[in-house]
Amino acid sequence: MEQSNLFQSITLHALSKVFADEKPLGGAYTKGSALYGETFAFQVAFSAERLFKNLQVEVESAAGLSFHVRAVGLVPSEMPCYFDHDADVLRTTAGLYPDPLYDLEHTAIHALPGQWRSLWIHVDLDDTVEPGDHEVKVTIKAADGEILAVNTFVLNVIPAKLPKQRLIHTEWFHTDCIATQYGVDVFSEAHWGLLAQFVGTAVKHGMNMILTPLFTPPLDTAIGGQRPTVQLVDVEVLGDGNYRFGFDRLTRWVEMCRNAGVEYFEFSHLFTQWGAKHAPKIVATVDGVEQQIFGWDTISTSVEYRSFMDQFLPALDGYIQANGLAQQSWFHISDEPSQDHLETYMAASEMVRKHLSAYPIMDALSSLDFYEQGLVQRPIPANDHIEPFLQSEVPDLWTYYCCSQDDQVSNRFFNMPSARNRVLGFQLYKFGLQGFLHWGYNFWYTQYSANQQIDPFRMTDADAAFPSGDAYLVYPGEAGPVESIRLEVLHQGLQDLRALELLESWIGKEKTVALIEEGLAAPITFSDYPRGNGEWLLAARERINQAIAEHCCLKNG
Repeated sequence: MEQSNLFQSITLHALSKVFADEKPLGGAYTKGSALYGETFAFQVAFSAERLFKNLQVEVESAAGLSFHVRAVGLVPSEMPCYFDHDADVLRTTAGLYPDPLYDLEHTAIHALPGQWRSLWIHVDLDDTVEPGDHEVKVTIKAADGEILAVNTFVLNVIPAKLPKQRLIHTEWFHTDCIATQYGVDVFSEAHWGLLAQFVGTAVKHGMNMILTPLFTPPLDTAIGGQRPTVQLVDVEVLGDGNYRFGFDRLTRWVEMCRNAGVEYFEFSHLFTQWGAKHAPKIVATVDGVEQQIFGWDTISTSVEYRSFMDQFLPALDGYIQANGLAQQSWFHISDEPSQDHLETYMAASEMVRKHLSAYPIMDALSSLDFYEQGLVQRPIPANDHIEPFLQSEVPDLWTYYCCSQDDQVSNRFFNMPSARNRVLGFQLYKFGLQGFLHWGYNFWYTQYSANQQIDPFRMTDADAAFPSGDAYLVYPGEAGPVESIRLEVLHQGLQDLRALELLESWIGKEKTVALIEEGLAAPITFSDYPRGNGEWLLAARERINQAIAEHCCLKNG
C-alpha cells in the first residue's frame, strides 16, 4: 500500500463503521469472496495531517469489473440509544455517525486534518465475470493529481449463482412522507415518479413486499391526529348506506410495483394501531364533494363501519381475483395489539375473516395467545419475543424488530456494530422463517406524525422518539433516494441467507447450520450469537463460500 507522508489509508470490510474522531478498529481487510448475483462491498478509510480538498478516486480492475464508489457521510445523532441499552454498541454519546452513502458525482470528498472518512466500493457480480481472484486497485489523488494512497483488494469470484430470495421482506413504505418531503401533491405525476424511484431502491435491496395504502395507513399517528391522505381506492357514497369503489389508482400502483420487481402486496391495516378501536381515515365523494367519512370518531365495531367493510372487502376481493393478485395479497387488521385489546381485536378479526379468509392475514404482536385463539393467522412476534412461537412450532413464522428491541437481539441503530444488523440473515436461515418486517423504510416525520416537515439529514431520532437508525433506511436526496450503510448491510444479511439456502440444497440443513456454528460454545439463537465488529460473521460466510466453491468444482468436474 503506497502512502503519502501526510496521508494514510486502510482497506476495511463493509461491517466497519468509520467515525471521524477515531482510527478504525482492527486490521486491514484485503481479500474476500462473493458469488454470482451478489452485491459485494468493501471500504477504504483515510485520514490526513493537513487539509486536502476535492480528492479524486479511481478504482481499477483488470477484470473490468464495474464499480460504484460512494462517500460515507456523517449525520448527527442526538439520541443514539435508550438509557437501558445493552453493551453491544460502539458508543453512546451524541455526535456524528457514519450512515448515508453519497454518490461522488454529487459530492466533493475532502480529507480534513486529523479526521477519518471512508469510501464505499460496491460491485454487482453477474456470470459474465470470470471466476477466480481479481485484484482491485483504489487510488486516491489530491486535486492536483498527486497520488496520496493506493490500496489493493483481492476479490475471489465463485462460479455459483445465488438462488432467488425466498424470504418475504417488507419495510413499511410511507407514501405520504415522500410527498411531504419533496413538496409535491399526493399522487401527482411528480409524486408517482418519486415513488417509482424509492420502490426500485427497496426492491434492489431485497424488499419484495410493499405496504400498499388502500386507505391512509393508521400507523404512528396520535389519537385524533391526521397524516396526509394517501388513499389508492376511490369511494363514492351512493345513499341508503351503499358505496361505489374505484380502483384505477390502485391499478397504477400495482403496475408500478410489479415493474420494479415487487412480488407481494401488503394491504394497509383496516383498523387503527394498538387495539383496533377505530376505523382508519377514509375519504369519499358525497354529493359531489370529497370529505372524510370514517376515522378516529368511528368505533371499529359500529354498524356504519361494518356495513362499509361488508361492501368494500368483497369488491376488493373481486379486484384481486380479476387482476391476478390472489397469490400475492396479504392483509393486516391492527398493528401490535396486546392482551388489553383482545375483545376489540377479536371483533375486527371476525369482520375481516368473514370476507378474506382465503388470504394470509398477519400482524405484529408479542402474545402467543392471539395465535392460539385463532385471531391471527400469521403472527409476527418481535425477535426478543419469538422463543414461545418457535417452541410452539408456529408454521410460516415471521419476525420483526423496532426501537424496543435493543437488548441482546439483532437491530440496526447508528450506534450498533454493523455485524448486529447483518447477523439477522443467519438467524432467519437457521430458524426457517418465512418473512421479516420492519416499520421504517422511510418514516421522515416526528413521533406520532405530529410534525410532518423535518430534515432527516439533521433530525435522525424523530424528535427524541426513537434511537437514530430506527425510523428509516433511506434519505430523501435531491435527485431521489440516498442509501445508507445500514440498508446495504441488511441486504448483505439477506444475501447470506440465500447463500446458505444454496449450500443446503447440496448438503442439507443440518450440515449447513453446523458449518455456521463451527467453533462456537453455544448454538446461535435470536439473542445468543458472537459479538464484535464482524470478524466472526465474515469468517463464517467465507466458510460457506468455500463449501459452495468445493461443490461447484465437484459438479463441474
